[in-house]
Amino acid sequence: MTKKPTAFVAYLRVSTVRQGESGLGLEAQRAAVEAFARQHGGAIVASYIEVETGKRSDRPELAKALCEARKAKATLLIAKLDRLARNVAFIANLMDAGVEFVACDQPFASRLTLHILAAVAEDEARRISERTKAALQAAKARGRKLGSPVAAKTVAKARAARSAYAAKANATTLAVIREVQGSGVGTLAGIARVLAARGVKTPAGRSEWQPVQVSRLLAAA
Repeated sequence: MTKKPTAFVAYLRVSTVRQGESGLGLEAQRAAVEAFARQHGGAIVASYIEVETGKRSDRPELAKALCEARKAKATLLIAKLDRLARNVAFIANLMDAGVEFVACDQPFASRLTLHILAAVAEDEARRISERTKAALQAAKARGRKLGSPVAAKTVAKARAARSAYAAKANATTLAVIREVQGSGVGTLAGIARVLAARGVKTPAGRSEWQPVQVSRLLAAA
């Protein structure tokens, strides 16, 4: 008897309307969930897109995705754990919602691991918020006019520099991937193993590669 493919309901989230309209971030998430479903012999039966900050817990599209997953007896599939929320209570409640879910970047994470990762993400978000507020207060105390053209220009230059560096690094890694493919390694998992063996770092600077990371680079090429 042929095994029935695993059914997935994909949930994609971006934080701003601009990202939602431009597709920024969505294409990478979509590529990640589609690649994951293929690699695990599954099929995405429905997709839901949310344009909302991760701090909010009222997510109408997520509610629809969960409802669809229950109805289809499917697994909720997300590209990254932080696409759900950077909030421990939210993740805990979701675990008790009666729907299985998996994150492409943490496919084998246990419930305990997911709690820990959510706690780390929540703490990181809190620290970033605190640092941002402290920096703004310090700038205001020095008499600097917030949002000035000079400050905006400096931020723009910094972002451009980071983007250029990332693009250069990704181009170098992509060249290695093409070389690996040319040698006969055709699967994402195989390419990931070769990259790790060669000591090629992931975009996040890590040594271990996941197939979905390879898929993202190829999709962005």
